[in-house]
Amino acid sequence: MPLFKLADFDPNYKEVFGGDDIKEMSLYTQGEEKIGSIHDALVDQEGHFRYLVIQTDAIFFGKKILLPIGLSRLDYNQKRVYVDGLSKQQVENLPEYKDTMTVDYDYEERVRNAYRTNDNKNLVYNRDNYNYQNDAPLYNVNDRDHSNIKLYEERLIASKSRIKTGELSVVKHIETETAKVSVPVEKERVVIERVTPTSEAAVVDSDQVNFTEGEVARVELYEEQADIRKEAYVREEVRVKKVVEQDTVEAKETVRREELNIETQGDLLVNESNPARNDRV
Repeated sequence: MPLFKLADFDPNYKEVFGGDDIKEMSLYTQGEEKIGSIHDALVDQEGHFRYLVIQTDAIFFGKKILLPIGLSRLDYNQKRVYVDGLSKQQVENLPEYKDTMTVDYDYEERVRNAYRTNDNKNLVYNRDNYNYQNDAPLYNVNDRDHSNIKLYEERLIASKSRIKTGELSVVKHIETETAKVSVPVEKERVVIERVTPTSEAAVVDSDQVNFTEGEVARVELYEEQADIRKEAYVREEVRVKKVVEQDTVEAKETVRREELNIETQGDLLVNESNPARNDRV
């Protein structure tokens, strides 16, 4: 697979990096030891970064070498590129890179063997079907170098809770009033009538009349008395029960949603995948 210098592949490559020039960065180890500076970069025909061309300092033999992009970490704020574990022995074993040379498979294999771990050095690769993914640790950009932006959105969550809105107590109390009832009663009384005999009354000889002293006529008198008493009865029955009524409560609230503004410079093809937006449609 042919490789191209960064400026030959894209003369406006600085615009892709927001005006930053990767060639102006210095190369450091994780221990803050300066190795050299970025001289150039090599990309494949699809524009994927494959190597950084490093101009090493005199202490590292002062030659140009190739550094697989997957072993680097770019820090644009400090204008530095960090590399994990590049030793002087590795630099010494690496083939020297020259601007006029063509990087072919054999040259890349010499470069890769200098960086491969012991587990991968014994593997046999075929130039006809070799793929950069065979050496993924050397060419894949680490996840730590990716910038992930999380877009947040607010949404309304409806829930219900029971609250006490009131209380009803039904209590009995006693009221008094004066009630009247009428009962007709009968009373007996004595009526004494004295009647003067008429002339036609029979005359009786006094010798025939038995005059008796102390003769008594008895008449018993009766009267009715009203028997007034009270009795209780069920006048009314009160039933207290609860009923549930259905109602719909609507609420309005302002919710916020973060959207992404993508700004590009130059002739850059950007494919955007947004499954979250498709779900809302």
